Amino acid sequence: MAVPSHVVFVVPFLLESSLRFAAAAGRLPGVRLAILSQDMPERLPEELRPLVDTFQRVPDAMNSAQLVEGVRVIARKWGGRVDRVMGILEQLQVPLAEVREQLGVRGMDVEEARHFRDKSLMKLRLAEHGLPCARHCLAPNAEEARAFAARVGYPLVVKPPAGAGSRNTFRVESAEDLEGWLRSDPPLTDAPAMVEEFITGEEYSFDTITLHGKHLLHSISRYRPGPLEVIETPWIQWTVQLPRRIDGSEFDEIKQAGPRAIEVLGIQTGLTHMEWFRRPKGGIAISEVAARPPGAQFTSLLSFAHDHDFYSAWARLIIFEEFDVPERKFSAGAAYLRGQGNGRVVAIHGLEAVQRELGPLIVEQKLPRIGQVPTGAYDGEGFLILRHPETEVVARGLEKIVSTVRVELA
Repeated sequence: MAVPSHVVFVVPFLLESSLRFAAAAGRLPGVRLAILSQDMPERLPEELRPLVDTFQRVPDAMNSAQLVEGVRVIARKWGGRVDRVMGILEQLQVPLAEVREQLGVRGMDVEEARHFRDKSLMKLRLAEHGLPCARHCLAPNAEEARAFAARVGYPLVVKPPAGAGSRNTFRVESAEDLEGWLRSDPPLTDAPAMVEEFITGEEYSFDTITLHGKHLLHSISRYRPGPLEVIETPWIQWTVQLPRRIDGSEFDEIKQAGPRAIEVLGIQTGLTHMEWFRRPKGGIAISEVAARPPGAQFTSLLSFAHDHDFYSAWARLIIFEEFDVPERKFSAGAAYLRGQGNGRVVAIHGLEAVQRELGPLIVEQKLPRIGQVPTGAYDGEGFLILRHPETEVVARGLEKIVSTVRVELA
């Protein structure tokens, strides 16, 4: 039986996607939950308020010094006790680790967090242990970026060393493109850029659960197309699918390299999200790994594929260091609906036909709203999630959605 736990959940902005995890933590038996945010408490949804014991506001919830002070205020309200400090955002993982170390709270430490957050450090560590990843350099100036391009050739990818979710990531096709990037956004000594070879091939994720250093579970998802192509092509509506079976030989390489990568990066307890490629001529390459729950409804997809609530499972893993390994029972997939054109959402075409045909497969949906301003993100303005025991049924359904539904902007 889990012992009672005093938990501070850090969520800079009270967004639905983040609060779903906070609510899962607050519903666990024995949890006393505090929300630490830079948003106003009035923005906390009514349905979540009964789960929240304390709400503490700070000016900047990404600043570790302010987080430390905020947690101290909460601790004083609780008689000096805080057992966990947690949050799901990629950008928060190092500040949260700094808070834990300064206040003596159990959880991922700064060294672990930096191995995952700093993509250059991550790839160096993976390469040192013989794990397959893209060739790269951390360029502090234009000369080193040019030298790397001369060694590796084109195309290349440039990105910040602590990016998340393909944001601020660009493809460089030629020396002319490289010079254009160097003129518009040159790397600096105190703001270097990651420059790496552009890997082609099929793109996947590899999501894992680790408890006390032991690999307990992994899940594989297929992206169609990859997130960078989606970012570069605003009209593309992409899909992610978790196949029902992942025990075939086609996944042997990642099932060997994936857990080993998590081990060498040093995580002891947590959920990780890895992106990786199957190269066209054979072999795989690990792109990057995050030590937090994945975004873009992936946690819902994990839940539907295993018929198991992964929001609560993640919270219980981090708070009580417990995890029950579920069976993978279904294929699940998400189709992301992206606006086409410019302006606001004015119409959604083809949705009723898709809902009639695929209705029994649809287990969750968030539809674009008329008048909605497009997000500009690769996961778009809405989504439909499908589930079925047969992988091909879900694959055909996802293709039907993205080829039929069109979100019109004007």
